[in-house]
Parts: sequence; C-alpha cells; structure tokens
Amino acid sequence: NDFPEKVAVQLNDTHPTLGISELMRQLMDLEGMAWDEAWKIVYNTFGYTNHTVMPEALEKWSVPLMSHLLPRHIQIIFE
Repeated sequence: NDFPEKVAVQLNDTHPTLGISELMRQLMDLEGMAWDEAWKIVYNTFGYTNHTVMPEALEKWSVPLMSHLLPRHIQIIFE
C-alpha cells in the first residue's frame, strides 16, 4: 500500500500508457488485490503529460490487435 510513496511513474505522451493496465494486472492477478485497492495505488503512482497536439502523432492500437496481443490488459481497460 505504500508503493506510491516509493515509486512515481511519469508517462509522457500516449505510448507508455499501457503501464497503467500492466500495474493493475500485476496488483490484481499476481498480488491478489481487489480492483479498488489496486486502482488507488495505480492512481497515486502515475502522472501523465501529453505534449503532442497533432492527431497524427498520437499512437493508436486497434481493439482487435490489443485483444489478440494483450487480452488481460484490454479487459482491465474496458472495466
């Protein structure tokens, strides 16, 4: 529960944002935490900055691709 006091992750732009669902996955699936407990830790761990204003520079992955490559992550994202 003191993870956010020891770790801070700053996400810049869109590509590293999978880190949010990955930490949720680890906390819930590997550490056995409930959603609310895991989300509180994730919420207090990550910061986000987007310096990109041009739509063509924003990274996008299709839902079918994400579902194929990272099915658990897509479950967490949609939840």
